Amino acid sequence: MLLAVDVGNTNIVMGVFDGERLVADYRLHTDDRSTGDELGVMVTDLLARRDITPGDVHAVMVSNVVPTLQRAVDRLSRGYFEREPLMLGPGLRTGIRIRVDDPREVGADRIANAVAARHLYGVPAILVDFGTATTFDAIGHDGDYLGGAIAPGIQISHDALVSHAALLSRVELVAPPSPIGRNTTTSMQAGIVFGYVGLVEGLVARLQAELGGRANVIATGGIAAQLAPLIHSIAVVDERLTLTGLRLIYEQNA
Repeated sequence: MLLAVDVGNTNIVMGVFDGERLVADYRLHTDDRSTGDELGVMVTDLLARRDITPGDVHAVMVSNVVPTLQRAVDRLSRGYFEREPLMLGPGLRTGIRIRVDDPREVGADRIANAVAARHLYGVPAILVDFGTATTFDAIGHDGDYLGGAIAPGIQISHDALVSHAALLSRVELVAPPSPIGRNTTTSMQAGIVFGYVGLVEGLVARLQAELGGRANVIATGGIAAQLAPLIHSIAVVDERLTLTGLRLIYEQNA
């Protein structure tokens, strides 16, 4: 079995693959103070609930955009699974060309997403990953990674507004019945949620124009399923896109 680990700024997403089949997956809150032993105990306990032992895991594949957790992830892999982790980064085969000024600047999760999207849904493609930041990635007609855009995530936008406006309090990030708010709560929800929908629609439209107007639009990330019904340009929601990409990259480098 393969343990795929995607360390993000908000969540750590893990999945166990038996061949091509995802047999278990988990989403943990990211705490950059976590130790390898804390992660190890938590992960092995979760796997045990699915009757998966550390001995069943023959490889660990990792993408990590939180450098302060690198030692903890290394300890998790070596100490609890007795495997050297394969880290997604420069030098690994991915099967795609990264056509940006400095490929080292592209987040590992974005590369994993691109590999999975090309494999599962074809090209050209636009990927929208709703996380701490919302990232937009463009995959060209020939399967090359062309670059993209980075916007503040919807939760960050909400938090920034509340922290800078003395009379505004936190609200649930759901769409209100109407874009015309009748009170402070629904007014904030209309501005944040519908405003964010407009941001996504606008950027996707610009990327579509650059790619010739017929790219598949795939959404992933923790709140993709919640926002996608409001965004008409999104064709597919795949919350496990990054894990699939890690599996495909591992298979190229095993």
